[in-house]
Amino acid sequence: MASAESNRDAASPEERITLEAYEIDGLFGDEELTRIVEFAGQLCDCPIALVSLVEEHRQRFVAKTGIDATETPRSMSFCAHAMLGHDVMDVGDATQDGRFQDNPLVTGEPHIRFYAGAPLVSKSGEALGSLCVVSPEPRAGLTDIQRQGLTVLAEATMRRLEARRVMLAHRAWENAAEADLAASEERFRVLADAMPQMVWSTRADGYHDYYNARWYEFTGAQLGRTDGTGWNGQFHPDDQAKAWEVWSHSLATGDPYEIEYRLRRFDGEYRWTLGRALPIRDDAGNIVRWFGTCTDIHDQRIMREQKELLSRELVHRIKNIFTVIGSLLYLSSRGVPELKGFSSKMSDQIAALGRAYDYVQPREGAQTLTLQGLLGELFAAYNLEGIERIRIRGDDVLLAETYMTPIALVFHELATNAVKYGSLSSPEGFVDLMISGSSEQLRLEWQESKGDSAPPGDHQGFGSDLIRLSIERQLRGTFVREWLPRGLKVTTTIPYRLQAA
Repeated sequence: MASAESNRDAASPEERITLEAYEIDGLFGDEELTRIVEFAGQLCDCPIALVSLVEEHRQRFVAKTGIDATETPRSMSFCAHAMLGHDVMDVGDATQDGRFQDNPLVTGEPHIRFYAGAPLVSKSGEALGSLCVVSPEPRAGLTDIQRQGLTVLAEATMRRLEARRVMLAHRAWENAAEADLAASEERFRVLADAMPQMVWSTRADGYHDYYNARWYEFTGAQLGRTDGTGWNGQFHPDDQAKAWEVWSHSLATGDPYEIEYRLRRFDGEYRWTLGRALPIRDDAGNIVRWFGTCTDIHDQRIMREQKELLSRELVHRIKNIFTVIGSLLYLSSRGVPELKGFSSKMSDQIAALGRAYDYVQPREGAQTLTLQGLLGELFAAYNLEGIERIRIRGDDVLLAETYMTPIALVFHELATNAVKYGSLSSPEGFVDLMISGSSEQLRLEWQESKGDSAPPGDHQGFGSDLIRLSIERQLRGTFVREWLPRGLKVTTTIPYRLQAA
C-alpha cells in the first residue's frame, strides 16, 4: 500500500484537497466526530482521544475527550508524525522514545506515555492529521482488535470530513451561481430598461413578475399594479377577452404569443400595440419562463388602414372598369348579330379577369384558400372556346392568404408573358402546371408547349423584379427559368408546412 506521502506527490496541485477545503473552525463541537473520539477512547481503554488536524504551525483538536486544550504548537505534535504513515503509529512509552522524550506534553501535562494514532488522509493523498488515543500510563501497544477498530474509526472520521467538504463546495457553487444569476439579472434589467420597447417576463405558469421602465413610463401604472393578471386591465375592453384567449393558448401549448391590441397610455389614450412573447425552456424541454415585448404600432396601423381603404377604393374602381368594358361590348354587339359570339366570349374573359383580380388583392386578415381554386380562377381568362389552356395538375393544398397573394401575382405575370411571347401566343399552345406539396415545401413546375421557345433576351424588367420580391424575398423560395426546346420551364419551390385540402 502506497504511503500518504507518495499519494500526495502523485496528485496535481489542482487536485490536492487541503485543510482549507474543510473550514476547520466550523468543525469544533461536531457531534459525529465527538461520538467517534468517545468510542475510540473506550475501545482502546485510553482516557484521552482526539481528532487532531495539523496545520503549518499548530495542531487543532476539532473533537476531543479527556483534555481541555483545543490546540498545541505543531512542534509538540505526535500526530504530525502519525499522519505521514499509512498505518496506526504506536508509541509504548514516550519517555523512552528519542523523538518525544523531551516533548512538553510528555514532561508536563497531560504527561503522555502511551500514544496510538491512525492517519487522516484526504482523497488526493494529503495528510491532514490523525485520530489518536493517549494514556498517561505506558503500554505494550494496541491489541489487533483495537488497532483495526481505530483504523475503521479513522475512516469514519474521513467520511465525515469529506461530507463536510462536499457540502461546503456545493454551498460555494450555489453562492457563486446565485451571485452570477443576480449579476445576470441586473445586466438584463439594465439592458431591458435601455430598450425603446416595453419588455416583460413571466413565470412558467404565466404570472407576470417583471416589467421594464418603458412599460411603466408608457402605461403610467404604479409599480406592481400590473403583476400577475393585472396587465389585462390595461387593454381596451373590446380587446381583453381576445388577448386573454391568445395568452392562455400559448401557456397551454408553448406556442409563441403574438397579438395586436389597444393598450391604454398614461394619458388615457388607447394605442395599438404589438405584443409578442417566446418561452425559455430547460434542457428537458420544460418551459421555465416567458419573455415578451410590447411595441407601439399605432401610427403604422393607422397608415395601414388608410392604405387598405385606398386599396379597396382602387379595387372598386378597377372592377367598375371591367364592368363598364363588359357593358360596352354588350351594347356595341347588340345591333351586330355576327359579333355576339365574340362579344360573349370576351365578356366571359373579362369577368374571369375580374374574379382573378379579387384574388391578387391583399386583404386584412389571414384567410385560408386552396391553391388550385385560386389558380383556376386566375387562369380562366386564358381559356379558348372552353378549352383549358393552362392545365393544373397535382396536389391541392391549403395556404394562408399571405402566401397566396405573391404566388398569384407571379403566375399571373407568367400567364401574361405566355400570351405575349410564349405558348399562349398561338392557338395551339398550352401550359402544364404541376403542383406538389411535401411536409416541408411547395413545388410548382410551369411548362409551356408549342410556343415560342426563344428566350426574350437578358432584359430584366418589372416582371423579374416582381418575381424576386414575391418568391425569393417575401416567401424565401427559389425561382428557376429554363428555356427548353418545347418552351419555357419554370420551377418554383417555397418552404412551407402544408395542410391537405
